[in-house]
Amino acid sequence: MARIRDKEIGMNAKPGRPKIGKNPRKIELQRLYAREGKSIREIAAHLGLHPDTIHYWLKKYDMKTRSMAKRSKLRKYKRSALEEGISEYGIRGYAKQLRVHESTLRHHLKVKKKQDKQSA
Repeated sequence: MARIRDKEIGMNAKPGRPKIGKNPRKIELQRLYAREGKSIREIAAHLGLHPDTIHYWLKKYDMKTRSMAKRSKLRKYKRSALEEGISEYGIRGYAKQLRVHESTLRHHLKVKKKQDKQSA
């Protein structure tokens, strides 16, 4: 209806659904995601968008997304340090101290063991 009215007064109306919502600029996404290291969820909350929308735009702009392993807080720890912490505090206590879920700690330790076997 609005397009018909717009045509009547001489305005050009493009066919299709009118654009609604935000379209994050590539520069803004590069700043938040690549330079500042914010997560997709953090960017979505900052821009008031759904995380799937941010993921879509990152893909559309050919920006590489970080893998879970790369973002892991535990990647900086060696296997021996993790095992020491677990023996001292227990798996729950050490996971709580590191501010990760205990299943994340178990998984990371399992991956580290596998990597050590492959490199040996």
